[in-house]
Amino acid sequence: MSDPEPTPASSTPDLLDDLAWRNLIHQSTDLDELRRHLEEPGRRIYCGFDPTADSLTIGNLLPITLLLRVRRAGHVPVVLFGGATGQIGDPSFKAGERTLLDPEVAAANLARHRATITSYLETVDGPDPVFVDNLDWLGSMGMLEFLRDVGRYFSVNDLLRRDAIRDRIEGREVGLSFTEFSYALLQAYDFLHLFRNDDVTVQVGASDQWGNIVGGADLVRRVEGKSVHALTCPLLLKKDGTKFGKTESGAVWLSPDRMSPYAFYQFCVNLDDDMAPTFLRYYSLRPRHEIEALEVEQAADPSRRVAQRAIARELTARLHGVAALERAEQTTEAFFTGSVRDLDLAQIDDAVGDLPTATVTSTEVAAGIPVVDLLAVSGLASSKSEARRFVADGAVSVNGTRVGADASVGADDLLHESVVLLRRGKRRWGVVRVDDAARTRDADGGGAH
Repeated sequence: MSDPEPTPASSTPDLLDDLAWRNLIHQSTDLDELRRHLEEPGRRIYCGFDPTADSLTIGNLLPITLLLRVRRAGHVPVVLFGGATGQIGDPSFKAGERTLLDPEVAAANLARHRATITSYLETVDGPDPVFVDNLDWLGSMGMLEFLRDVGRYFSVNDLLRRDAIRDRIEGREVGLSFTEFSYALLQAYDFLHLFRNDDVTVQVGASDQWGNIVGGADLVRRVEGKSVHALTCPLLLKKDGTKFGKTESGAVWLSPDRMSPYAFYQFCVNLDDDMAPTFLRYYSLRPRHEIEALEVEQAADPSRRVAQRAIARELTARLHGVAALERAEQTTEAFFTGSVRDLDLAQIDDAVGDLPTATVTSTEVAAGIPVVDLLAVSGLASSKSEARRFVADGAVSVNGTRVGADASVGADDLLHESVVLLRRGKRRWGVVRVDDAARTRDADGGGAH
């Protein structure tokens, strides 16, 4: 299977109609005016990303996909990196103040984000994206210049009425520093700068940025006497109502060194049934009739997980490439069927990161270790007696091969001379790793642990 061909812009439906059908318009300035504005191709539409972590997340991927649709529709996506604002941190709907980033860390994060977004945007045809960094203009602006040319256009009273700011101020145990309070002004100035210097006329982003975005549009109107446009998409929320962010628990990272393509694929395949159709509409570039057909199939038989598999394949390929998708699917199939012997060590490592684990020495493996011992020390069984029952019931396999009551794990069972895979039942896997150095560090000794 070769890399996917870029999706041509000519096959794209009307941008706003498509976004509306996908439930991707959360807030906007006048939609009729925006529609007329977008009738002319080549409009410059920007979205900002602060480099507050070394990887973007699945939540960030939603506005990035919005820019992907912008490019596909014949407009110019402008990607703004917050080399300056990222050193401060957006206080919007955060419970506490962010840790300020060192400039070197922000720059390193920014470079990683650019690589991720560039490769993702290249999966569709359209005008070349533009990349800018607000450190280039904010970094050289003096305090007096900023207060005189930007600050005077903002009412403190209006800022205090914003939900994101008011919530922090009313939480008196945390409060809001002047540094974070100034963030809204910095982001607003970004829009003005891009309007003046890059002919940017639309800003898009997630719904938690609405106050900052309209603040920028208002600044352009006050200073330049011109109308610009704004549109937000919904936040991507978990079942508990929290967002898939960088600092919230359970972040789904886009960089493969933070989350392997296999783990990313598994996240998509294991989406809840009620969330999978939402992901299809939000992220898929499939035409409407294909998505609606998948939704019908999903509703008729959720156990087939057709929506999950469709979005897992499309997103993994678009984000990590077809070769990574093929490896993820091969690994998934191997662990489902038990045919794990053909997997390479990297595939095994990707799949077993969170599995129950037992660490042994090469000497112990050479002597042979009873499987019941390994089941108990790895956590696949609560005790040796329970382990014996599992084995007697034919529920235990080693590297995909079912074993009997007296089975032991020896050197011949090692995959890649370092690992053995145990399975209890159809889905419970555990891993045995050979690590002599770990035993040296463990002063207690005493067999598999």
